Amino acid sequence: MRKADLHMHTKHSDGAHSTEEVILMAKERGLEIISITDHDNISAIKEAIEIGRFYGIEVIPGLEISSDIRDQEVHILAYFFDPDSKELEEYLKFFRSERVKRASRIVEKLNLLGFEITIEDVLEKAGDSAVGRPHIAQAMVQRQIVSNYYEAFYKFIGNGCPAYEKKIHLSPKSAFKIINDAGGLSFIAHPNNMPDVILKELIEDGVDGIEVIHPSHLPNQVKHFRGIVGEFFLLESGGSDFHGGDRNDYSNFGKYYTSSLKVDAMKNYLLRNTA
Repeated sequence: MRKADLHMHTKHSDGAHSTEEVILMAKERGLEIISITDHDNISAIKEAIEIGRFYGIEVIPGLEISSDIRDQEVHILAYFFDPDSKELEEYLKFFRSERVKRASRIVEKLNLLGFEITIEDVLEKAGDSAVGRPHIAQAMVQRQIVSNYYEAFYKFIGNGCPAYEKKIHLSPKSAFKIINDAGGLSFIAHPNNMPDVILKELIEDGVDGIEVIHPSHLPNQVKHFRGIVGEFFLLESGGSDFHGGDRNDYSNFGKYYTSSLKVDAMKNYLLRNTA
């Protein structure tokens, strides 16, 4: 059985490492199949496939996007889509733009709270990647507004905090369609805090699978989600959700993974449905 980590991030979104650095770490930790699932950004994919080929690692096109259903935030992982899909890229371009607007609104709230921080500080931290709250947290640390990355979230920019701003989301059903139209498969990411009634509604809306293995999932939750996968004839994925840097989650990388058999099941599913 080959080890497959189907959830990780690079500097193209909110990860701390370059595409090549992530692939090298994957190689060192015994992973043979990976998927880089940056938020709203697929710019790492073609580079990753080429680098992966050099190091003997299979790289599956991947992506993570956000949605919600009745105030429940839903993260959706996409796999095996066509990276050249025009419709998918138009969607991602729009949401990357919305990310900058959201960051600007958060910065404005921080200014109203009396903190000196600018959107330029945040954009500098983001570089060419999709802007997100982690970049705001990094800028807040640099400006000495907070002492560390996590303090920024639990005091100011986390859900329900004084400077929080909700994302603009596409409905899960629409997201599933965009992914499927691009030739890909959609999975519910880390559903550990999701009520079963919501999860089953997402299944009815057409999701292809569930991320069963994740660092936030306890053994009984893994068993539970695997039971749902079997009950509804879904696909199964898993991974470390690795970011690196301030998150200090290096010990998870290579520890949380799924098997190549689950990847084969995805490929077979796609073959059956495109034949």
